[in-house]
Amino acid sequence: MTRPHALLVMDPATYRLQFGQRQLHRLRGLAELGDPICTDDLDTPSARRRLRESEVLLTSWGCPPLTTERLADAPRLRAVFHCAGTVRPFVTEEVWRRGIVVTSAADANAIPVAEFTLAAVIFAGKKAPFLAQDAREHRDDWSYASRRGELSNRGRTVGVVGFSRVGRRVVRSLRGLEMDVLVADPYAAEEEVSAAGGRLVALPELLRRSHVLTLHVPSLPATRHLIGAAELAMLPDGATVINTARGAVLDTAALERECAAGRLDAILDVTDPEPLPAESVLYELPNVMITPHIAGSLGSETRRMSDSALDELERHLAGLPLRTAVTPDEFAVSA
Repeated sequence: MTRPHALLVMDPATYRLQFGQRQLHRLRGLAELGDPICTDDLDTPSARRRLRESEVLLTSWGCPPLTTERLADAPRLRAVFHCAGTVRPFVTEEVWRRGIVVTSAADANAIPVAEFTLAAVIFAGKKAPFLAQDAREHRDDWSYASRRGELSNRGRTVGVVGFSRVGRRVVRSLRGLEMDVLVADPYAAEEEVSAAGGRLVALPELLRRSHVLTLHVPSLPATRHLIGAAELAMLPDGATVINTARGAVLDTAALERECAAGRLDAILDVTDPEPLPAESVLYELPNVMITPHIAGSLGSETRRMSDSALDELERHLAGLPLRTAVTPDEFAVSA
């Protein structure tokens, strides 16, 4: 197996986070690494020199766009192995035109997002985040718990919008709970949804029946405000909206009105804009929990994505089919 020349393209903090001794040792066994090993600026003389000799790139957060000008200095480049989720910030039409192979570690990144969502669904059934807020005001009597309605997960209906990488993991993770799981996705196959433990329905039916709504669709022009005022109005009183996908798929103003009225609750790991303006009422409401985009891979979880990219590099060098390749068609409709 011939070892190709490789260059890591990501910001320095990401490189230190995602490539420990084990990952670097493995990479050195697969590829030739020059100086610098890693850069986040492809326009310096040293980076251009490394580009000219590189046959593969390992990319992550902080990778600049692979423009026509930059790729002109990369005549030997054959593959890009991305050590994170979306490749949208840096993959250009020129990448596809040149036939450069692109992979993504989005499957690996889906794991912590699905784990976070599962926890959010279970907490939503018990109204735990909101009761925790109530505890600040009711310190001498726990009877306030009864004001949040039925605190239960058994027999609840969870609506999963988007049978994506994360969405299907969420459906599978809910299979062991006594919940009815509905899925809305125009591209999903009914038999695949059923096999995962869900039932494919139209979006209006899902909304009317869901005690918990969780969103797992990419941010595209077609999905902007997919869940708007009309859709939120279909949800039953007391339903909880969970968003760990992208803020733009949910109409913030419409959600503010519903939550401020006390009709809906929300658990938001992403918002639109991100972060929300300081004056947003969502910060003040006791029935809203906001976290700073933490559901995806952080800390040690990020090295799972590096390992995934190295797996693909190893398969590429062995001439085996890649498992996480991104095609131009998938790129057009994915996150």
